[in-house]
Amino acid sequence: MIQIYDTTLRDGTQGEGFNLSASDKIRIAEKLDELGVAYIEGGWPGSNPKDAEFFELAKTMQWKNAKIAAFGSTCRVKGGPEDDANIRALLDAKTPVCTIFGKTWTLHVLEVLQTTLEDNLRIIEKSVSYLKNHGKEVIYDAEHFFDGYKADREYALMTLQAAIKGGAERVVLCDTNGGTMPWEVEQIVKELKPIIDCPIGIHTHNDGECAVINAITAVREGADHVQGTINGVGERCGNANLVSCIANIELKMGKKCLPVGGLAHLYELSHFVDEVANITPNDHQPYVGRSAFAHKGGVHVAAMRRSEQSYQHVVPEVIGNKMRVVVSDLSGRGNILSKAEEEGIDTSDAKMVVDVLNDIKALENKGFSFEAAEASVAMMLKRQQSDYVAPFELVDFSTTIQHRQGRGLFVEAMVKVKVKGEVLHTVSEGNGPVNALDNAMRKALQGAYPQLASFHLADFKVRILDSSKGTEAVTRVLIDTHNGSKRWSTVGASANLIEASWQALVDSYEYGLSIIN
Repeated sequence: MIQIYDTTLRDGTQGEGFNLSASDKIRIAEKLDELGVAYIEGGWPGSNPKDAEFFELAKTMQWKNAKIAAFGSTCRVKGGPEDDANIRALLDAKTPVCTIFGKTWTLHVLEVLQTTLEDNLRIIEKSVSYLKNHGKEVIYDAEHFFDGYKADREYALMTLQAAIKGGAERVVLCDTNGGTMPWEVEQIVKELKPIIDCPIGIHTHNDGECAVINAITAVREGADHVQGTINGVGERCGNANLVSCIANIELKMGKKCLPVGGLAHLYELSHFVDEVANITPNDHQPYVGRSAFAHKGGVHVAAMRRSEQSYQHVVPEVIGNKMRVVVSDLSGRGNILSKAEEEGIDTSDAKMVVDVLNDIKALENKGFSFEAAEASVAMMLKRQQSDYVAPFELVDFSTTIQHRQGRGLFVEAMVKVKVKGEVLHTVSEGNGPVNALDNAMRKALQGAYPQLASFHLADFKVRILDSSKGTEAVTRVLIDTHNGSKRWSTVGASANLIEASWQALVDSYEYGLSIIN
């Protein structure tokens, strides 16, 4: 069993733009515990009030799978652990596990700590021993281990031996600068295994974009403990992404690191952490990104329709993700067929499929983009059905923007639509022309379709295409709508922003009504 040690709440929060409150940390820790990780590093007690609050909250909770770890350093140089504030804070956190780091690289010992090589060995051993004697499980992180080993192999080994002599349950080899290459990790761990009488862990950073491969290379050579963060967040270029490490260890290496069933929650956990931290998920992240199993090229989709193994290295549902087909000007008939099947649309008319495909290619050439506007694709397919009846028909619309003395900017929209044979003419104000159009449309349609009250605009994106044309450039509008249970996206494109917005609004209303009815 490979132990997973999560440091999202400590090392992860050292990443620029990744910030968590104490309550955020508790929420993420609960999810990590549910997933089944072995250790959750909560922070550095004594370094800031937020981490101190986390450990106070953590004391009161029941953890099912994980042990909570407090992180800190060895005691001060020339001093001892018994009167060291950092060591005292570790004990006061009252966690079952204490993880401390010490210096491996002679450069750091002599120039950063500004102490002797001998004194560094002393504070490593004494710090570990002191915590051990107070009943703690002690994990020793050998900071800058790989750089230190390459600079002075014998001294690097002596630092590990000092931690082991002090009673460390495990020594963790840290690629703190993140520049070690996989073949170096392979060779060094292979050399250490026969001479280190202690379990070995690995902690890698991603400055050379090798954090994940370095971590699983160490596992391949005998490490049984992997430290990292969810989604690879962390200082500079981040830490080893535990999502990818876990998936690779279980699916590619055939080793266990989570309880049975845990793997299927990786997608959920990855997105939960991003949501709590208020950051946008990386759609292209391996395994759990929204695009990780998205297929766009026509040749790929055609092959996938025959065998899903043809362009997927694992079954996406194993990690909680799903396969998607994307429609664009690169699509083939298979993309359209797949989309039609998702919507339950009859595709027996081969000409209809080809016509929609040709329309998509032509519209994309004019500025539309259907990759993220699947509801607009669905509407193109539905409108081709012989028995399809549109819920409404546009007759006219107009918008007016005026500046009125004493009132300021005034925006009004007029909409005339035909609904069930009746022409409805409505006017509404808004804080902008698109909002006014939206309000007027709702006013016109809500009598016939009260379900519109549940439709909410979730996002409105505008992109200027061919910006070199200035105010004559084509504008693309993407609208996300949700009704509480489903979310859908539609697109419009025109040299006129209002027309592009109208196109996307009409598709949004029509699609939403079609899936409810």
